[in-house]
Amino acid sequence: MTETWNWRGARIRDAYLTAADIAGRLVAEPAVAEAWDGPSVLPKWSVRGLAGHMFWPEFALPGMLAAPVPAEPVVSLRAYYLERVTWLDAGVDAPVSGRIRQGGEAAAADGHEGLCRRVDEVLAVLRGLLPDMPAERPVHVATWGEWSLELDDLLLTRTMELVVHSDDLACSVGLPSPGFPESVTAPVIDLLTRLAVRRHGPADVVRALSRAERAPASIAGI
Repeated sequence: MTETWNWRGARIRDAYLTAADIAGRLVAEPAVAEAWDGPSVLPKWSVRGLAGHMFWPEFALPGMLAAPVPAEPVVSLRAYYLERVTWLDAGVDAPVSGRIRQGGEAAAADGHEGLCRRVDEVLAVLRGLLPDMPAERPVHVATWGEWSLELDDLLLTRTMELVVHSDDLACSVGLPSPGFPESVTAPVIDLLTRLAVRRHGPADVVRALSRAERAPASIAGI
């Protein structure tokens, strides 16, 4: 198969920054501070760990973009999800899942106010930095493996994560899920649908979207 999973240029950058702004405002809500040390709706995740996990890649992104262009090979977004990621099918007790939770806790180690301050600071940097970056600029996340993603592909992964985890965080603290504009939800739904097909096959996804009487119990993509 040679298909590509492309959302490129201004539309994905605008979608990403919009999603990050909305997610950042959610993290800053008093309800998040009040529930900070409590459990989230995700098994084994605290509210603070979930909030930290939502933004840890943003904290690293300016430094990665300021570094020399990485030498690691660039993989497509499709290859990233179908061949590279280890967390997608990992259970909650898998080592990779534990490492991800630890990373979220570390990002939130300065407390609610500290996390909110860092989110505001890094988003201000990214608003000025991203518009002038080439879409194809490779970005290497060292903890992921010996390969890179192109910038706009990375931003699509981040847009999806911010939308999904905003719903997780809102449900964890008793707030309504944030309303994201269609410019944000369209690429996210497209990506999640592709991941659902990867996991369940096209027939189940088509049935879930069109035939309630034959719909499977779940077509979750992640």
